[in-house]
Amino acid sequence: MNKIISFNKLSGVLVCQAGCVLENLMNYVQNEGFIMPFDLGAKGTCQIGGNLATNAGGLRLIKYGSLQGSVLGLQAVLADGQVLDCLNTLKKDNTGYHLKHLFIGSEGTLGIITKIAIQCPNAPKFVNASFIGLESFDKVLSFFSLVRKEFSGSLSSFELMDSVAIKSVQKNIGIKCPINDNLKFYVLVELSADNNYINHSIQEFLEKALNKEIILDATVADQPSLIQNLWKIRENIPESLLRYGYVYKYDITLPHENFYEIVPDIRRRLEKLDVKAVCGYGHLGDGNLHLNVATSEHNNEIASAIEPYVYEWTSKYKGSISAEHGIGFLKSKYLKYSKSNLEVDLMRKIKNNIDPKKILNPYKIFPQNDSN
Repeated sequence: MNKIISFNKLSGVLVCQAGCVLENLMNYVQNEGFIMPFDLGAKGTCQIGGNLATNAGGLRLIKYGSLQGSVLGLQAVLADGQVLDCLNTLKKDNTGYHLKHLFIGSEGTLGIITKIAIQCPNAPKFVNASFIGLESFDKVLSFFSLVRKEFSGSLSSFELMDSVAIKSVQKNIGIKCPINDNLKFYVLVELSADNNYINHSIQEFLEKALNKEIILDATVADQPSLIQNLWKIRENIPESLLRYGYVYKYDITLPHENFYEIVPDIRRRLEKLDVKAVCGYGHLGDGNLHLNVATSEHNNEIASAIEPYVYEWTSKYKGSISAEHGIGFLKSKYLKYSKSNLEVDLMRKIKNNIDPKKILNPYKIFPQNDSN
């Protein structure tokens, strides 16, 4: 299940089996002058079928959009053994329901994805990355607004990291911060384009932002190895936190103006408990926050203080309790915080119709005490 079936250099459409490792696909299409439309920190181990099943978002959604838009078609095996062939390779097909969307994000509850057709963009000729330090989250939002306005067509990533995340990477992984490491917030901005104006433009842009005190420090990289060094800081945050012992992980979507507010709120809530670190980082460009609480070991008191509080908080701001990794087993009882009763009822009807015997991942998405 890990074979590349075909790649059309004219259309940029890749057809492959579901067991292909994402990084292998990235390397393959890169050799052909294309890129995969998404990238994940776990690219070296995750498989494309699982990426679709959880509708993984990744690091460059702000430019290339979600998998719902990039996947042209798929093949899936249904609960009764029938093979549903929706392996369309056309960009436009307006013939009734687009059944592929049922399986993207379904977490294997409706069928087992076996093949995928995915649209790959041409690889940009020029890429650069900037690592920037700021003094407040308000400054982060102001800077994000300016970057998006100035580089709307070239902006491929805008990643936020707080000081706790940066210090964790420095302490537990040994990767040094390339700029002043005593600032409160950091962002990693990646630009990609087909002309080299971005390198000169971003440097001028950052100088103006420094002069206006919107940002406090910055460094720019335009060579692949240097760009990768900056990305290593962001990508090593989860591993650095895990080295404390245990991590409570929350993957939520929030409006930009409320994106970081929950982090200091959780810190206050846990300040009297034995917590090693509470940090926030993630894809500010698309509103996806990774809220992580690191402890030496699992603790029921800490868990009870966080859940369901974090989901109630997210629901209050009409956010999503799972931005890009699905509901799975652990979040099924909290589905009500993101979906209305009608939405859950319709989802359940689809599940019961396609898999009436409930043999496909029966305990995922819906609460385990769900008897319907």
